[in-house]
Amino acid sequence: MFKITDYLKEYKKESVIAPLFKMLEASFELFVPLVMAAIVDSGIKNQDNIYIWKMGAILVLLGIIGLACSVTAQYFAAKASVGFGKSVRRDLFAHINRLSFTELDQAGTSTLITRMTSDINQMQSGVNMFLRLFLRSPFIVFGAMIMAFTVDVKAALVFVVTIPVLSVVVFGIMLYSIPLYQKVQKALDHVLLMTRENLAGSRVIRAFCRQEDEKADYNEGSETLKQIQLFVGKVSAFMNPVTYIIVNAAIIAIIWIGGVQVDTGRLSQGEVIALVNYMSQILVELVKLANLIILLTKAMACSKRVGEVFDMKASVVEHPTGVDLERNENKVVFKDVTFSYKGAKEPALRNISFTAKAGQTIGVIGGTGCGKSTLVNLIPRFYDVSSGEILVDGVNVKKYSFHQLRDRIGVVPQKAVLFNGTIADNLQWGKEDATKEEMLRAVEIAQGSDVIAAKKNGLDEIVLQGGKNFSGGQRQRLTIARALVREPEILILDDSASALDFATDAKLRKAIKEETKGMTVFIVSQRASTIMQADQIIVLEDGAMVGLGTHEELLKKCSVYKEIVESQAEGAKGGRENGK
Repeated sequence: MFKITDYLKEYKKESVIAPLFKMLEASFELFVPLVMAAIVDSGIKNQDNIYIWKMGAILVLLGIIGLACSVTAQYFAAKASVGFGKSVRRDLFAHINRLSFTELDQAGTSTLITRMTSDINQMQSGVNMFLRLFLRSPFIVFGAMIMAFTVDVKAALVFVVTIPVLSVVVFGIMLYSIPLYQKVQKALDHVLLMTRENLAGSRVIRAFCRQEDEKADYNEGSETLKQIQLFVGKVSAFMNPVTYIIVNAAIIAIIWIGGVQVDTGRLSQGEVIALVNYMSQILVELVKLANLIILLTKAMACSKRVGEVFDMKASVVEHPTGVDLERNENKVVFKDVTFSYKGAKEPALRNISFTAKAGQTIGVIGGTGCGKSTLVNLIPRFYDVSSGEILVDGVNVKKYSFHQLRDRIGVVPQKAVLFNGTIADNLQWGKEDATKEEMLRAVEIAQGSDVIAAKKNGLDEIVLQGGKNFSGGQRQRLTIARALVREPEILILDDSASALDFATDAKLRKAIKEETKGMTVFIVSQRASTIMQADQIIVLEDGAMVGLGTHEELLKKCSVYKEIVESQAEGAKGGRENGK
């Protein structure tokens, strides 16, 4: 359970000092009207310039002390809130990294990024303003009323009536506005979603000439957002004139009552001015308090969303100790494995059984959505099986620690991902202490030597975010090299050569076979030519294994595999004929 107070415990001192200094500042502020009253009643009335200068100096001193208290409070409030944001962001990032692929798929990348950034920023602002204003504003409101009673009880009764009326108006408008702000946020989210989709899919939109349709949809969403924001703005703007009318009416009442009291000699002119100033202070603080509560409401909503991520429990739990590492001839064994994605009605894989021996190359082929990637993702425990078991070197993968298991496996995903840095930085993700010679050897096996040679700085060439300064084929070869540099016992190539031409693909497979003796290689591909030379080929259809054997064996006994090979051969033949 996520609790804001748990993170503020690290900043107890700052969380206490900030509101205390704000209350101290408020205390000095409450003395200002009394000093002004003394200046009017004693200094101006008696034309005592020395007294006026003396009391003026006291006002300046009160201002300086108040400023010092305010700066001190804001410093400690900022320190506590920024530290709070840092701690929450750190723990949330660590928690997200402990989640399995199941939870990451369920939450979605964009949602998690929003929680990590804007939601935590909103919470941080809420903590900052809470420490600065939550005690100060009520203290000023009730302090001003109490000070008014010290001046004159009869005139102070105006405060007793005005404060509840102001509170009802301010907080009534605020309570009405909060749901409207939530509608604004939803409308804004919709506009942002359309913006992201249009920017990400700009090529597709232009290819299908849908610019005008997208503009119309965007304008409609923007207009909806504008109308909701205008309505909320009008409601919120209604608060200021109403509160000023109430306060001005109260000031008129104070002046009227005060005037009568001045006539009878029960009140002085300076005391009436003090009462008016106290009323003005109450107005300002009530408006501040209303805005603070709106901000806190938003922060609590964000806190709830962040808490939902913290409440996610990893479905793949790491073994606390792991096992002793041993080598086994049967490198990877699937025993009647069935797997279902969370919320799915049908299993993605059903009753899969096979044995991959050390040094073998295993091809995995089948139609789109048949479960090829899912099958290889179960080996490093990105997901846990629903039933059955997977053995690596004769041990159930659930008995390994994550490091023990994944340090032995090199994974090249479908989408080639490179990180901002240099080529060497990216290759060292596979092995932190990899030497230049080891990296160049891995690049050579991955058929990426020409990529390095074409770059002015070689391995020190800068990689932009997402590898945008490299082509698709170059990114794929570098990601393959990243997996090879660690010299894994098991290499998983998940359709990772799709951007390579047939000649480069063939050279890559030949180099991996010749240069990585003893490595068990899983090759997922939709090209029959890519896995044709594999020691075993697994054929999947709708999550079930419909074929297992060599290329020649499957051509004889597996109709699905034969159909794939023949369709691709006909496609290649048709392509060659069209090219003549």
